[in-house]
This record gives sequence, C-alpha cells and structure tokens, in this order.
Amino acid sequence: MEFTLLGAAFVAVIALYAVLYWEARRGNAAGCTHDLWEVAIAAAAAGLFIGRLAAMIADGVNPMTNPADIIIVRGGVATGPAAAAAIAVAAWLGRRELWPVLDGLAAGALAGLGGWHLGCIVRDSCLGTPTDLPWAMTLQGSTVGRHPVELYAAFAFLVGAAVLAQWRQRGKPPPGVAAGLALTAAAAIRLLTEPMRPALAGPIWWYTLGVVLGIVAATQCWRREVSRIDAQSA
Repeated sequence: MEFTLLGAAFVAVIALYAVLYWEARRGNAAGCTHDLWEVAIAAAAAGLFIGRLAAMIADGVNPMTNPADIIIVRGGVATGPAAAAAIAVAAWLGRRELWPVLDGLAAGALAGLGGWHLGCIVRDSCLGTPTDLPWAMTLQGSTVGRHPVELYAAFAFLVGAAVLAQWRQRGKPPPGVAAGLALTAAAAIRLLTEPMRPALAGPIWWYTLGVVLGIVAATQCWRREVSRIDAQSA
C-alpha cells in the first residue's frame, strides 16, 4: 500500500494556498483579522480525518484496531462528513467574524477541492463509469473507455474558484453570499459527477442538502444586505 491519500491532500493544500495567496494580495481578505491559512489548514485536517474515519466505518473497518489505515490507503474519504466537519471547524475558529472568515475561505476551499480531485493522478483513481465519448480513458490492461470523472470534478472546482475569486474582487458581494455560493457549487459539482463514479462514494442526499443550504444561505445574506441598505436610505 502507498501513502496516496497524503499525495492527494498535498495537491489540495497547494491549490488552497495558491488561491488564498492570490486573494490576499488583492484585498479579498480585507475586514478579516483571522489568519485564513491557519483556519483553512485546521478545517481541512479535521475534515480529512473525520471523512476518512467515516469511510472506514462504512467499509466495516475499525479505526481503533486499524489506525494505520487512516493514512495508508487507496480508498477514499466520505465527503459528506468531511465537508460538515471542515465547515464546523472553520465556523468555530472564525466565530467572532463568521462571514468574513467563511467568505475569505470560499474560493480557496473550492480550489482545494479541485486539487483534491486532481490528486486522483497521484492515486491512480481518476476513472469512472464506461463511456464511448472521444475523450474516454482506459484502465491499464483494459479496452473499455471510461469517464475521467475526477478530472471533470477538478476542472469544475478550479473554474468555480477562479470565478468566485474574481467576482469577490470586482463585485464585493454582501457578507455570507460568497460562502453560500461556494457551498452550492461544491455540492452541485459532486451531485453532477457522482453518477459517473463506479460506485456511489456517499449518499446523494448529502449533496442535495448542500445545494439547498448553500442557496438558502446566499439568498438570506443577500436579502439581509438589501434590507440594511433600504433601512439606511429610508
């Protein structure tokens, strides 16, 4: 076995840092006194750990008797529990300025998820269900074309991160909107790519719930800001 999960995590961390660095140089973290890098690393570590434990338990592996399997794996991470744990830790660490922290992490989080999926190259696990599309890829020793589903997800996450970072710089959305849209995008990307995986990596309801919560959060934060502006101008 190999430390392939750590390889994918390394790619994710590089992508996360790159976007946080890019945004910091352009003032996207203005108004936030927290060190977003420290918050992001703590949240990512917690998410990775909890998600891995959840995946092990779902596979019938006891983490207490098989602690090495937490990192020496070719299996994956349960994305629902991982995301919930990461968001909870980030929210708790940034609780005194919740929306500035979550907004500041939004684009970086999408980039980190893109890097995580791109890490499939390290883990040799990019391919999904069979397809006849021209860009299909094949497993070694096989002639069956398959969707490079993890590369689809990586591309979508990285594009989403770039768009959100640019929009935050130019549009200055109301507090909380960027975080809500990032959650919506992340859940929607997983929801769209999940059917192309060989087996469902997690319940679809996790991603559906994420889309709904993200839309509700972004909408409510936008409406709150509009109401505040209306009240000031009245």
